[in-house]
Amino acid sequence: MSGPITLAPAAPRSRRYAELGLLLAALVIAGCGYVATDLAITGQWPSGLIPAAIACILVLGAAHLAVRKYAPYADPIILPLAAFLNLMGLVLIHRLDLADAAKAERLGRTVPRADALAQLTWTAIGVVVLITVLVVLRDHRLLQRFTYTALAAGLVLLALPLLPGIGASINGARLWLRVGPLSFQPAELAKLCLIMFFAGYLVVKRDALAMARTRALGVDLPRGRDLGPLLIAWLVSMGVLVFQRDLGTALLFFGLFTFLLYIATERRSWLLLGAGLFSVGAAAAYAAFAHVQERFAVWLHPFADPNGQSFQIVQSLFGLANGGILGSGLGSGFPQFVPFAKTDFIMATAGEELGLTGTVLILLVYAFLAERGFRTAVAARDAFGTLLAAGLSLVIVLQVFIVVGVVTRLIPLTGLTTPFLSYGGSSLVANWAIVALLLRISDGARRPLPPPVPNRDDALTQVVQL
Repeated sequence: MSGPITLAPAAPRSRRYAELGLLLAALVIAGCGYVATDLAITGQWPSGLIPAAIACILVLGAAHLAVRKYAPYADPIILPLAAFLNLMGLVLIHRLDLADAAKAERLGRTVPRADALAQLTWTAIGVVVLITVLVVLRDHRLLQRFTYTALAAGLVLLALPLLPGIGASINGARLWLRVGPLSFQPAELAKLCLIMFFAGYLVVKRDALAMARTRALGVDLPRGRDLGPLLIAWLVSMGVLVFQRDLGTALLFFGLFTFLLYIATERRSWLLLGAGLFSVGAAAAYAAFAHVQERFAVWLHPFADPNGQSFQIVQSLFGLANGGILGSGLGSGFPQFVPFAKTDFIMATAGEELGLTGTVLILLVYAFLAERGFRTAVAARDAFGTLLAAGLSLVIVLQVFIVVGVVTRLIPLTGLTTPFLSYGGSSLVANWAIVALLLRISDGARRPLPPPVPNRDDALTQVVQL
């Protein structure tokens, strides 16, 4: 026999067929939801169904072909999971568009622009970003060279909304850049830059950060001089809270760095120190800032607020109660009564019209997406890839936890959006970039290693032995 038979070329082909099948299933489910929404509200088939379906097929088809060509060994489930969440977000936004149009007609006003169309445009832009990352970045390890450049870029992006003239405050938080009619949230790109920095920094410093000098209450504590990174992350998070008045972003960044420290060093002491610093920061912010006190009051006593500040969370709770186990059905609830239902509180829309069952299914999709990301982190062949994939997966987990915690009154109000579901271009594009990086790392982890190059000296030795 001439040699062993390898099945390596067939393996990526079977993965891509599985990916294609799951993408088609996501399109069918979202299409049924789109039709059901219009039938419930207008009693007619949606007039824009065919163009919207063609646009979604073309966009997701382009993403699939790019993965097939430039990342053939990538995990076949990551892209369909992200696509399903994006498509369901389009359905929920379209449902709220119909409610806005009906209200405008009742009041004799001009029907507002459909946000679902704008979100579909941002979806196409996000997929273009995904394809660009896959084409340009052939090896994720190249990103490690830009560790401190990513830190500088992330800090600059966080500071940009504070500049006069281009920074804008929306809903009390100064997180936006506004240039003419366009607005952009730079914190979404900043989180990608900071994840790159955290991964690159911890790869180099993890041995020093894992060293324990003292032991207290059964916990190994790091050296005092090694507390610097955690303290800096804490100060940056407090700066976001103080100057930008955004509790959610501050919690997201600090929690992300703390958990990555634990993953890199496997020291529980970092989790305990992080929890302690977070408690101290929360107490200090509550004592110093009136807007933090208002949010805690709304969180603790939503039905006893005389100023109406708790209207949003109260309407969200009523909507979840109205949804019950199976939901009121797409188009049959009243999610439009919740302020900012398309952005911060889109999970309240899902909870009312899809019920507890539909909400749990959406959360399971997020859980599967995070699980595939963590599996990619475990399979990565380099430490930087492991920490980068873990950080990208963690940011999805933390963001979903914070958003769902707000909607269900588990934690105080924040201003974060739900990944892929919420209306917003900057968030959607950043999340598609996360998917692209996970696909690239997964492709590198699953790609077969090249055969070893025979050593000339070893060959001569074998000849001599014969």
